[in-house]
Amino acid sequence: MRLTTFTDYSIRVLIYLALDRERLATAGELATSYDISHNHLTKVVHYLGQHGYIETIRGKGGGIRLALSPDVINIGTLIRQSEQNSVLVECFSPDNCKCKILPACRLASILMEAQEAFFRVLEKYTLSDLIGNASALDDLLSGQA
Repeated sequence: MRLTTFTDYSIRVLIYLALDRERLATAGELATSYDISHNHLTKVVHYLGQHGYIETIRGKGGGIRLALSPDVINIGTLIRQSEQNSVLVECFSPDNCKCKILPACRLASILMEAQEAFFRVLEKYTLSDLIGNASALDDLLSGQA
């Protein structure tokens, strides 16, 4: 299974914010640190704010920070939410499926089982697990490594 860029960036934003929970960051700062598109990050930040993962503060001196403790942000849940509109194969979306063998095909149920196993593994982890090496992550994001 391949995660969308949107999901990848969502996880990266949360990792960045979890490294210093008190400080306000900006989308521009994150874009520079990760060397990724500011426009994409703006959409990700908006999504994460809408879903309660981050707090956004507008105005001069504003920015973003985690709204939740890293130990309650479940990685599997986050990925399920952000990948909600993404389908592994065409037959997972009955409205758009043009596969002629679907009624007799066993592949769909096997892939669905595999996808569920994928999410079950991810649901064992929280954001805290991803930042266990905080100093190394900090060094890499600040360009010191």
